[in-house]
Amino acid sequence: MRGGGEDFGALGRANRRRGEVEAVIGGERRILCLTLGALAELETAFGAESLADLGQRFAAGRLKASDLMRILGAGLRGGGNRLRDEDLAEMTVEGGITGAAAVVRDLLVVTFAPDHEPGGGAGMPDP
Repeated sequence: MRGGGEDFGALGRANRRRGEVEAVIGGERRILCLTLGALAELETAFGAESLADLGQRFAAGRLKASDLMRILGAGLRGGGNRLRDEDLAEMTVEGGITGAAAVVRDLLVVTFAPDHEPGGGAGMPDP
């Protein structure tokens, strides 16, 4: 499953146990994952002192469009996609801004609260 609740069935490649989610970005099905390197990138980008600070910031649910782009970009790079944030800014996410927010929510849930189901669990608001 990825943001928006679609089930990709046999086509799905994301492994939620590894913290992966799948999304259609730029017209291609892509894997996103907040690896340790991606999380370090986000700590720097958001000026967070620790992973706990980063998680608390995200749990507050007040993300700007630029925040969504940074998280998507870090997740894409963590999933093996060689994209810069500038490249991502020119791409579309399936479902528009609501779809992008849902992908980010699911990515944060599998990273910070893997025992919760996507769709607003673990203090992460629905888009």
